Amino acid sequence: MWLLYLVIYQLLYMLVDQDILLASPAQIISSLVRMHREPGFYYAAAATLGRIVLGFVAGLTTGTILAILTVRFELAKMMLLPIIQGIRATPIASFIILALVWIQGSRVPVFIVFLMVVPIVWANISEGIQQIDHDLLEMVHAYRLPFSRRLRLLYIPSVAPYFLSAAVSGLGFAWKAGISAEVLSTPFFSLGGRIYESKIYLETADLFALTIVVIVLSVLLEKGFMKLIQRISRHFHLPVFLTERNARGRAA
Repeated sequence: MWLLYLVIYQLLYMLVDQDILLASPAQIISSLVRMHREPGFYYAAAATLGRIVLGFVAGLTTGTILAILTVRFELAKMMLLPIIQGIRATPIASFIILALVWIQGSRVPVFIVFLMVVPIVWANISEGIQQIDHDLLEMVHAYRLPFSRRLRLLYIPSVAPYFLSAAVSGLGFAWKAGISAEVLSTPFFSLGGRIYESKIYLETADLFALTIVVIVLSVLLEKGFMKLIQRISRHFHLPVFLTERNARGRAA
């Protein structure tokens, strides 16, 4: 199948016949090989990965805490709901430009990823908590189970599918938001900064090569996250409710 796509792309390249608009497969591969030999490329990839993971973890943690607060306290929900709705309604480019005014350029991607992940996690976790079976809640309270057992036997199993779907959906969105923020903020070591430079200098082959790198890293990051969740679940004897495919389906 991939070979067929490659042939179609080569035919399209020959039809366009303008390297500035469409790079050939050979040119893209050559750019990938050249980047592979540059130490700075790996620093840029690692820095981009670090910024996105940092923002994602912060957003995941904050979104979970806010979900618990808004479900538990009506006042917290009244105060936070307009803010969450405002974040959802505002274009990401507006936040990036505002962040460039507020904070240092290298921190902009972390802030943007955090800001984009929080509403996704908050919405899913809130729904998961509200969907906990009330009969089971009454039963665990009637038996006066300690909080640690209630957490392990009821709360975590009930909310886990919603948490995983939020995490998978949020991670994909975090990667796109983080790269977009890097393109506009151009931190010193970043894949987004390199994409911006490729556009400025009309290096189409590098632009395609960097796009491929971003896609591959995104897929690897998502698969690595799912593996981590599975290991944590096995270590703490928690059921793994979602496979990667099911998590994507619930997130959609």
